[in-house]
Amino acid sequence: MNKAFRIATVVIALSSLAACGGKGDQEATTTKKEAEKVKVQTLESERIAKSIELSSTLEGYETMNISPSITGHIEHIYVEVGNRVSKGAMLVRMDQTQLNSTRINLANTKTELDRVSALKASGSISQQVYDQTKAGYDVLVETERFQNENTFVRAQFPGVISAKNFEDGEMYTGSPILTLTQINRLKAIINIPESYFPLVRQGMKVEVRSDIYPERVFPATIEIVYPTIDPATHTFQAKLNIPNSGEKIRPGMYIKTTLALGEMDAIIAPYQSVLKLTGSNDRYVFTNHNGTAHRVAVLLGQRFDDRIEIIPVKAGDLKEGDELVVTGQARLVDGCKLEIIKN
Repeated sequence: MNKAFRIATVVIALSSLAACGGKGDQEATTTKKEAEKVKVQTLESERIAKSIELSSTLEGYETMNISPSITGHIEHIYVEVGNRVSKGAMLVRMDQTQLNSTRINLANTKTELDRVSALKASGSISQQVYDQTKAGYDVLVETERFQNENTFVRAQFPGVISAKNFEDGEMYTGSPILTLTQINRLKAIINIPESYFPLVRQGMKVEVRSDIYPERVFPATIEIVYPTIDPATHTFQAKLNIPNSGEKIRPGMYIKTTLALGEMDAIIAPYQSVLKLTGSNDRYVFTNHNGTAHRVAVLLGQRFDDRIEIIPVKAGDLKEGDELVVTGQARLVDGCKLEIIKN
């Protein structure tokens, strides 16, 4: 009995020792896993010639759908697709029935107004009668002007006919008869990251390039800087005015634009130190914050071979002197312990 008791006591003691030893090993392993071995690099600000490259699609500076405000048959279309027209050129002649009727009424009302004016001068009629006749005449004058403009439709600017959707004699249904596009001057809308908003101004020069003419640069100017930021993309828009007197580039072409922002201080980091969030285009880096990993969301700026400009999404999150993790960052999570390996 005593022997059995002594054996049981020894077994329990050994089990306890084994359990303690296992717990210690586990804690050591956990501690070892928490401290990730990484290499860091101190961030420094560099003076760079700042420029950004953005893509867009060209549009005619002005595009007009020829859609008269009156209905009826199309008597004649004076142009075909590809025809060049000058400002004021006749494009379409609509059915003239409404216009002719208005002109007859206008002529009769003019005769009546002349008669009433003579009677008013002699004091034979009241001011009220004269005012009513004059108002009716003024309405017909405006109606005749409106119908004339929409019966004989003219080009509002010089350009090229880029679409024709009807033929002579067809019933006009309200959709555009023609499309007039200006091509000797073009425009493009570019979307610029919000971090550059303080740097972009109206009147700034932009270089436009097309893959069709790889050796040629087309100068452009920022005409409008839109005042709001898109909360979904964190970008703002700018409208480019692009002279195109040689008409080498055309609406619909894909272009790349380079916007020079002058010299400025920027934080440049190794390209491989920047990580991409799976399933999105969000980028981030890790810094050493008192021995722990600190995740910082960034935007990418200008690239210089194997280095790239990084811009913190939240101002102040990244600054000169911070220690950027450049090796081992793929294993990190925000707040994990770091073991810095010296080179």
